[in-house]
Amino acid sequence: MSPIAGVDGVPGGWVIARVTGGRVEWSVVADAAAVLEVTAGCAAVGVDIPLGLPAGGGRRACDDETARALGRARSSVFPAPAREVLAAADHAEACAVARRLTGRAISLQSFHIGPKILDWDAVPDRPAHVVEVHPELALRRLAPDVGFAPKKSARGCGQRIAALHRWLDAPAALADLPTGARLDDVLDALAAAWSAQRFAAGTHEVLGPEVDDRGRPMRVVV
Repeated sequence: MSPIAGVDGVPGGWVIARVTGGRVEWSVVADAAAVLEVTAGCAAVGVDIPLGLPAGGGRRACDDETARALGRARSSVFPAPAREVLAAADHAEACAVARRLTGRAISLQSFHIGPKILDWDAVPDRPAHVVEVHPELALRRLAPDVGFAPKKSARGCGQRIAALHRWLDAPAALADLPTGARLDDVLDALAAAWSAQRFAAGTHEVLGPEVDDRGRPMRVVV
């Protein structure tokens, strides 16, 4: 059975959950290039970060469709800013560029994940099996009967572990976590891996398929 992987951002890099036959191997690496090295041979890799950026003041259809699908949890979607916004030296400059392009400033949280977005944007030939995912939407597809509490709360963490246990042995997967990864990050990585498995199997959903200004797909896979 070919492995699949889920990837989520952590301070200073990325946490990777590489899943083979239900068994999870964890890694923490510094950049997107290292992610691709660790996940070589995977049938699919789900990454929780915008892959593909809108041109100018446009919005990505996949961000809007994901927000609609999440309903009350739509605040977990951070619309991908334009490349010009992310190239700004600081938040104030980014807000000025965003206002010029879109009429609205960029949130501080969106600005802070800018380096991680640019990390993947700089990959010259992103493999087709590396896809953008959204863990919160994945969890709601995996456990549609659960009303999830915030992911950083104790109740929210418990709900997410229980939901993931419907797919694999979550307690075993969480028994030996890597240094540098927080619990909510590794749970997101596992949820990303669930979407990657669906992509590999051809049972996935696609939200907002379009292409960016470099001809690369902009879509969210669930």
